[in-house]
Amino acid sequence: MPLRRAAALVVFAASLHAQAVGRSYGRSMVISQQGIVATSHTLASQAGAQILARGGSAIDAAIAANAVLAVTETMMDGIGGDLFVLYWDAKTGKLSALNSSGAAPRALTPAFLAARGFKTMPADGIHSVTVPGAIGGWAALHQRYGKLPWRDLFGSAIAYSRDGFPVPEILAQVWREASYIRRLNSNPASARLFLPNGKPPETGRLFRNPDLAHTLDIIAAQGASAFYTGEIARSILDTSRELGGAMTAADLAAFSPEWVQPVSTTYRGWRVYEMPPNDQGMAALEMLNMMETFAPDAAGPLSAGEMHKRIEAMKLAYSDLHRYNADPRFAQVPVDGLLAKSYAHRRAALIDPQRANCNVEPGVPVRGDTTYLTVVDREGNIASWIQSISAAFGSGVTVDGRGFLLQNRGALFTLDPGSPNVLAGGKRPFHTIIPAFMEKDDLHVGFGIMGGPNQPLAHAQFVSNMVDYGMNVQEALETARFTKPTANGCDVTIEARVPEATLQQLSERGHQIRIARDYTPEMGRGNAILHNSTTHTNYAASDPRADGSAVPEPIVRP
Repeated sequence: MPLRRAAALVVFAASLHAQAVGRSYGRSMVISQQGIVATSHTLASQAGAQILARGGSAIDAAIAANAVLAVTETMMDGIGGDLFVLYWDAKTGKLSALNSSGAAPRALTPAFLAARGFKTMPADGIHSVTVPGAIGGWAALHQRYGKLPWRDLFGSAIAYSRDGFPVPEILAQVWREASYIRRLNSNPASARLFLPNGKPPETGRLFRNPDLAHTLDIIAAQGASAFYTGEIARSILDTSRELGGAMTAADLAAFSPEWVQPVSTTYRGWRVYEMPPNDQGMAALEMLNMMETFAPDAAGPLSAGEMHKRIEAMKLAYSDLHRYNADPRFAQVPVDGLLAKSYAHRRAALIDPQRANCNVEPGVPVRGDTTYLTVVDREGNIASWIQSISAAFGSGVTVDGRGFLLQNRGALFTLDPGSPNVLAGGKRPFHTIIPAFMEKDDLHVGFGIMGGPNQPLAHAQFVSNMVDYGMNVQEALETARFTKPTANGCDVTIEARVPEATLQQLSERGHQIRIARDYTPEMGRGNAILHNSTTHTNYAASDPRADGSAVPEPIVRP
């Protein structure tokens, strides 16, 4: 055999071998028979894993991890925000859901805002603030499912607040966004804390928050009562009064988390669960129902046919979401009708396979920035957990001397009297943050992908990647995605990793494409854990669009 031909065959054989052992995604799954904590910040994942190693439950670990995230990702979540959790009990197979979102202050009404010159809901500032639900949710979950003492869950968070932590890459990028700097500069307490020396910290710079360390120490010692009726509550009310806010002691004291029933649908043999209204989870389920009426595109999830179907299903689902979603204590939300398979067929029939719809109307059913983490403990219990102060840096209002921001979740109300989501005192707003869960036979997956209106469409893409294309949890999470904030318009943002041919064909169908970076946080930053209840093996994924990781529970030898 000629030398040149032999060399070519060797190269070809090596290429085949490389294809056999390579992969089209970046990170490996974390696989363990011990518990795992997956969050968007490695220090938080590590703190939760340490709690698991001490015998803590999934809920104990999630609280510890969330408390660290309240320090390290304070511009995205924290004790001034809300919380939603799905919890799967491995022994009973039961899925529980906790809605720990707060309501508008009783005095915050359309008339109150009109008297102050507002014609639309303020996007930030004190009048966008609703009662924070996170701490009440932590306490309710710990009371029902915790194993370790409450006080023991806050050590890492207090230490990182007091001693500082190096700011990671993605968070440093978020911090220096010009619009967020303006928001912080609008409140002196926020500017002093989050713009040290007048500017955001750079990557690797140590950031300290001793006020938050003191606040967390009080919560660790006194429990949730300190936040809603004690000294922290008094600080919240002092800050609100100084800025002309509507919140009262009665608003804070009245807060109580609500245990609710998850909503669900089936998707090609899997059962997928989301939170019910006032949360937007039903949009992900409606989108999946429409996608189920079509066969998966044989060319793959990044083909033009598959992406077009997903984008158009998203528009129809979001149009319904914004027409009907509201606090069910104040409005009748037709969840059963929206999730009916027959309704999905009617809506899916509106999808033109060759043309984008730029003006999507809601249907008529038959009536019947954020941080996500997930934890599995050594017993197989799964916490699917999401917490947020809404927009980056929330309302922009820092509780003076306490080291934390108040959320601007009230910005998602409307002042349109014809909307079910119109502002009312004591009412919970339309909510974007959604934890999710899916299961089939012995496979149980807690997952979530954060990012405001991005979340339902990201959930549906993740589920389809796993179910339709056989991807593992890491590949399904990493695969390039699209995002779009509204139902109307043909604009869509797509990651640059999508093939050029797909982008060209989508453009020919009428989609107006904006190309984003390969791994952009615009697509949401997710985490996922799969538990096999037969083998008792856990598989975890953490999104490369964030600074986080999935950290397994270490084995501690005596």
